[in-house]
Amino acid sequence: MSNLVQFIESKHALYLEQLQDFLRIPSISTDPERKGDVLRCAEWVVAHCKDIGLENVQIFPTKGHPVVYAEHLHAGKDAPTVLFYGHYDVQPVDPLHLWTNPPFEPTVRDGKVYARGAVDDKGQVFMQLKSLEAHLKTHGKLPVNVKVLIEGEEEIGSVNLEEFLRTNARMLAADTVLISDTAMFADEVPSLCYGLRGMAYMEMTVTGPNRDLHSGVFGGAVANPANALASIIAKLTDDYGRITIPGFYDDVKALSAEERAEYARLPFDEAAYCKELNIPATDGEFGYNTLEKTSARPTLDVNGIWGGFTGEGAKTVLPGKASAKVSMRLVPNQDPVDIAKKFEAHVRRIAPPTVTVEVTYLHGGKPAVTAIDSKGVKAALRAMETAFGKKPFLTREGGSIPIVLLFQNILNAPVVLMGMGLNTENLHSPDEHFTLKNFYRGIVASALFYEELLK
Repeated sequence: MSNLVQFIESKHALYLEQLQDFLRIPSISTDPERKGDVLRCAEWVVAHCKDIGLENVQIFPTKGHPVVYAEHLHAGKDAPTVLFYGHYDVQPVDPLHLWTNPPFEPTVRDGKVYARGAVDDKGQVFMQLKSLEAHLKTHGKLPVNVKVLIEGEEEIGSVNLEEFLRTNARMLAADTVLISDTAMFADEVPSLCYGLRGMAYMEMTVTGPNRDLHSGVFGGAVANPANALASIIAKLTDDYGRITIPGFYDDVKALSAEERAEYARLPFDEAAYCKELNIPATDGEFGYNTLEKTSARPTLDVNGIWGGFTGEGAKTVLPGKASAKVSMRLVPNQDPVDIAKKFEAHVRRIAPPTVTVEVTYLHGGKPAVTAIDSKGVKAALRAMETAFGKKPFLTREGGSIPIVLLFQNILNAPVVLMGMGLNTENLHSPDEHFTLKNFYRGIVASALFYEELLK
């Protein structure tokens, strides 16, 4: 066992105590009343970065919540530079009554620490800081040059991060960006995420008569917007789960044989998946397995639909309007603006002439994929294999992290998504938690990652 690993293992109790201090700060970025707490959390991060031996530690104000920056650049000009990114802000805690313990009173139960931010993302940020400290305390230096960027607005869309990156691109320049804000495939199944889907989020409103009408008096002669909307939605996909929008798949990058083989290697239990969700069977695009469909293929889903009378009892109304929100998850090389235009054109083409349709592009983000043969990914895989004692899997995630593409485009640096959380750990939900064995293993894996980059 190396001195580095021995040092980390000797500090488990202290790490947990310090993490709990971090988790006690209610840094809810969405709540204006918590602005002072968010600033206090940034100041806590600054103090801790200084304490572990990082240099040039600063708070940078933004139009919203501040960004924390730190660095340690003594590995030499020929050594690679890693930029670690994380966030210290957290989600709101509602509904409060569903928490077993207060969300900002960290509690350890059954080998897990429970608190808001435990896994998303304070626990994983702290994991990375401890890995840097381990090098500095045992060797007095880091194997590579490291920069640290920890923001306070991720949970509100990183609204000021792009401007900060563009303004400070030279200061933040790096060969690799390391992010620990993703999940492993399952407990005891270490994995490294190398791809995230993008998204185009739309709203459409179908309008018929200038007011709600009596369905007995007008039904059969006046088009019902709710019926028309249902018809439009039904025509957006076919019986094989394919999206019918012309040109939708034109730019889709097909999965390679290597990627499909990696998916097939994952220990996925389809029957258990259906049982846990209480569904009779899975659905989706024909020709792809469930894991491929949920992370590497594009999708189209209605997220909400409304119109007419929805209260208790009966009201025979023909609604004047009906609306729906639709999200499309995108894969490389799809562009959300292009897809939004194709969606709108298709909706107008298939809408009946007896109604009018309004289509609005609400927001979107591009997909992001890191090459699995990149130096950073290979280093992370070796580090995780040593820390977990088993070969990690390569996975994609179905969700979106827009900042990944910002780093790739603005800093021209490949991103390594090395997260140690689990999707079962209630991120964004009551009783959020982080499994401590993965937290400690994550410190080891992160520390080894910096060494592996030199190989």
